[in-house]
Amino acid sequence: MQNNNTFSEHTSQTKKLTVGLLWHSLSSDNLGVGALTESQIAICTSAAAKAGVTLSFIIFGTQGRLNYGPTNGSVKMGSRISIKQIVTGRSPFFKEIAECDLVLDIGEGDSFTDIYGISRYLFLIVSKIVVLAKLKPLILSPQTIGPFNNWFTRRIAASIMRRCHMVFARDGLSAKYLTECGVTKNVREAIDVAFRLPYQNINQGPTSTIRIGVNVSGLLYSGGYSGNNQFDLSVDYPTLIRSLLDRWTNDKNFEVWLFAHVVSDTFPRDDDRIAIKKLISEYPTAHLAPEFNSPSEAKSFISSMDFVTGARMHACIAAFSAGVPVAPFAYSRKFNGLFTSVDYSVIADGKSLNTHDAIELISDAFINRDSLKRNVCTGNKIAESKLADYEATLKSLFEKLTRTRTPAVIK
Repeated sequence: MQNNNTFSEHTSQTKKLTVGLLWHSLSSDNLGVGALTESQIAICTSAAAKAGVTLSFIIFGTQGRLNYGPTNGSVKMGSRISIKQIVTGRSPFFKEIAECDLVLDIGEGDSFTDIYGISRYLFLIVSKIVVLAKLKPLILSPQTIGPFNNWFTRRIAASIMRRCHMVFARDGLSAKYLTECGVTKNVREAIDVAFRLPYQNINQGPTSTIRIGVNVSGLLYSGGYSGNNQFDLSVDYPTLIRSLLDRWTNDKNFEVWLFAHVVSDTFPRDDDRIAIKKLISEYPTAHLAPEFNSPSEAKSFISSMDFVTGARMHACIAAFSAGVPVAPFAYSRKFNGLFTSVDYSVIADGKSLNTHDAIELISDAFINRDSLKRNVCTGNKIAESKLADYEATLKSLFEKLTRTRTPAVIK
């Protein structure tokens, strides 16, 4: 594989750039992936305005039944990525990547790993190889890196990352893991771009009723894709959720809302609505949140809560970045890495705590929500600083790509 450490010459005088958004989606049933994409476009647009550049986007990734993309014609969908077509040289992906001036790969936030199976890993790897083969600047946008549990998957991933122009870890644990993989020269630490997800703040301030938002993960409720505690949790997740609802729905001063952040018609084990439907039948005083049509709509609803607990990371980020005290339930290190990166330690670790202790941690977080709100405010300032650095990097990249002379190497 050719090492591509400098930008190819760009002779356009119009200051228009086409950005490929790899492993993004504006139709995904997983609103977390959509949140990354909406936020990425917002950050890129802001950076481009400062650089005096106009952007258009081509999105490559999974497609769902929703559609929450811009309607101004600046965004178009790329073709479906097929390994078979790529290997046989018949994929339109080659031509579409050739149209891009640079490619931002966000790996759906946490998919650049082998823990979800070799097939998914290969999709992530092969798509990156195509970008590098086309000599396009490849930037891994803020995401969780790894883990790669097999030596060969780790070695291939590390080789590709060393050929990227920049690799942004979205937390300290991922940045440390990159060092362990021998990837150091082109690495920066940032934070999840979804902290910038646009929304309408509908929190009307203190009321006589305390609104509690509970994001139920259908994936964890059903035991993972395998149905057999795939993520090796030490916590009985259904018991945890029922115990919290037993406490909160019996108090008339509390208004409990159950809301979904993944709605999948094709993967019922991953569908939050199925678990929520069962729980609503058991707890009739709980409220069912509306089904959201976009990540921004979900965040706007979440902003009206006084407290949130959830097991979908981007539901928790939506709460945090909207200033709502939150107690995340972690099923992987991506939670721990991200929230500790903003000095927020209230995390119910489902892989180390027992069920009783996880319930008590979340219950105590609810009781102490006023003090947690101050911690959230401080954490958001840290996140904004990290994203300002990421945006500044993009601004610099856009400026270099529009120069007529041979651009400099990224440092």
